Amino acid sequence: MKKYFLTLTILALIPVVLSSCKEDPKSEEPMHDHEFPKVTANKNLNISVLLDLSDRINPKKYPSPAMEFYLRDVGYLKSIAENFEAHIMNKRMIKIDDKIQVFIDPEPSDKTLNKKLGALKISFNRNNVTKEDILMTCKKYDSISTLIYEAAINDDHYVGSDTWRFFKNKVNDYCIEDNHRNILVVLTDGYIYHKDTKIKEGNRTTYLTPQDVKRFGFNKPGWKDKFEQQDFGFIVPNKDLSNLEVLVLGINPDDKNPYEEDIIRAYWSKWLNEMNVKNFEIKQADLPSNMEKVIQGFILKE
Repeated sequence: MKKYFLTLTILALIPVVLSSCKEDPKSEEPMHDHEFPKVTANKNLNISVLLDLSDRINPKKYPSPAMEFYLRDVGYLKSIAENFEAHIMNKRMIKIDDKIQVFIDPEPSDKTLNKKLGALKISFNRNNVTKEDILMTCKKYDSISTLIYEAAINDDHYVGSDTWRFFKNKVNDYCIEDNHRNILVVLTDGYIYHKDTKIKEGNRTTYLTPQDVKRFGFNKPGWKDKFEQQDFGFIVPNKDLSNLEVLVLGINPDDKNPYEEDIIRAYWSKWLNEMNVKNFEIKQADLPSNMEKVIQGFILKE
């Protein structure tokens, strides 16, 4: 990642932005440097990240020689924070009203962990923005997210991630703000399971595991016809998410089933479409360096 080069570029630009935006009428235009992508910076960003801290991050159960999956998540979080910083750098100070935050569901009982999550809830506006705080965003997301993942792995008590109930009960209140471009990034392997949220209505469920995929008969040709004709999918908990964009990162299908990735995508795509999410992308787990362009393109698009 180009963290240090980007940081130097930001350091050079911030004094210009903070001093000139009050005085120069041309500062109505975004301040662009060759390292900053061209974006519509006047939009206010409200970025939320939902972490799946299930056993998918366990390096012993799911080792990855290229890079452990929890370290990939940390890399994604750093990239998200970097692009959040870049977005603010493209705005006049008077127009800054941008937010970034991280959620875990269910909420951890560990007060120390909750305090770490609180430190990742960052909001900038014209009254509180400083160059020092802007530059601390990525540093916080790097160091604190690493501590969060390491604590979860050391605790070795994985109860799943209640992603379905988060969409049902919390996403409207926590992730959607008026007059903002609302983005939810979900870091997950694509499977959904929590021990306290197991509901089945016909062929619709609140969960999906590799065992379910096999049990539903989706490990052989013809799975797609069965999926569509017999109305498989997630139960729809929320039908009014038209003001939310969703980026799903880290899909990691069971490699014993050649159809697994397509099945996971089918479940998520159907679900997000039925919740009226107008813009979403679903990406398989990859090295953070390869995912940088995807994250940048989603967050900083015009």
